[in-house]
Amino acid sequence: MVDTTTGTRPFDIKDPGLAAEGRRRIDWASREMPVLGQIRDQFDRERPLDGVRVLVCAHITTETANLALALKAGGASSVLCASNPLSTQDDVAAALVEEGIPVFAIKGEDNETYYRHIRTALDHGPEIIVDDGADVVSLIHQERPELLPNVVGATEETTTGVVRHRALHQDGLLQFPVVAVNDAETKHFFDNRYGTGQSTIDGILRATNILLAGKTIVVAGYGWCGKGIAMRARGMGARVIVTEISPVRALEAAMDGFAVTTMDRAAALGDLFITATGNINVIDRNHFDLMKDGAIMANSGHFNSEINIKALEEMSGEGRRTLRPFVEEFVLGAEQRVILLGEGRLINLAAAEGHPASVMDMSFANQALAVSYLVREGRDLEPGVYGVPVDIDREIARLKLAAMDIDIDELTAEQERYMTSWEGGT
Repeated sequence: MVDTTTGTRPFDIKDPGLAAEGRRRIDWASREMPVLGQIRDQFDRERPLDGVRVLVCAHITTETANLALALKAGGASSVLCASNPLSTQDDVAAALVEEGIPVFAIKGEDNETYYRHIRTALDHGPEIIVDDGADVVSLIHQERPELLPNVVGATEETTTGVVRHRALHQDGLLQFPVVAVNDAETKHFFDNRYGTGQSTIDGILRATNILLAGKTIVVAGYGWCGKGIAMRARGMGARVIVTEISPVRALEAAMDGFAVTTMDRAAALGDLFITATGNINVIDRNHFDLMKDGAIMANSGHFNSEINIKALEEMSGEGRRTLRPFVEEFVLGAEQRVILLGEGRLINLAAAEGHPASVMDMSFANQALAVSYLVREGRDLEPGVYGVPVDIDREIARLKLAAMDIDIDELTAEQERYMTSWEGGT
């Protein structure tokens, strides 16, 4: 670990000597991020963020690095901290520091260090916050109210974070506008479904090297992330069971061909359990008792709250051991052992590299343009949670299609008149 202050550029990373490796991987990811690349070029020409102080709390990955470099090209003075203790790629952090972007993040940091890094990043006095899970926005309201008047607005990357921001606003406490980037169609349709679907399976396989074909996989939650996980698990030959609390989503899962039941019933059936609900104790003490010997649990939700780890630790006592990196066994009885992956944290980032760059291209294009939007319009917005402007969402989709060399139809003048007329009929 290195904790250094050089002039006005402090940082806290594992090893600055990893920068060259990080730079190569950042460049590789950029090849799959053509939309963000075009925005970076535009930012470089127009400098819409000149002098704006930006705090980015996100998974410190190659994709996030490309977002940080785009913000820098736009003139922003940015500082980065991690949004999850296990998601930092230390070589990427080193490369960003070498680029002159302060980073406070170390893979595997404990909770005390994690929150110390956020507090240190807040010393930057941000005008714009790019949040991933709402930890920064929550902390600034609770601990640093003197910074609130300078904050023009924030953007939020995750479903969990949007829920927290809306709760803060509902309680009458939110002091600035928040753009729910997660809710953009070019974000949740693709990042949550295709990105989470693939990267969750990737993390589980890297951690365990198990065969999914023939396994019974229980997916808790059938939102966009759960849909992607269930789809990919079935594609790998698994039998998939979905658990849900929403009757509409449960019906959708059934219509999509998945078995749907309660966790109480699924607990005895699953070989592998994957949570993606954004809630707490989705797999609880009573479910552990019902599980098969050797059942594996992984989480793909933002926080490590979906599996009741405290209860699991109490039930196993001293009967626990690490079998391989990110794989921990808990002995619950003479003939019952269960496995927890990645400490119950985001398995796609704990044990793998997170989403593929090509889907993060759209997510971070939304982030970059939402930051620019807030710089222009944020002071005129009341505190609250806002969607990404539709024209931004559509422009990102257009740019992505162009990068994929895909053409689509355009309405003719006749069709435009027809779609805005009430007079036509049978």
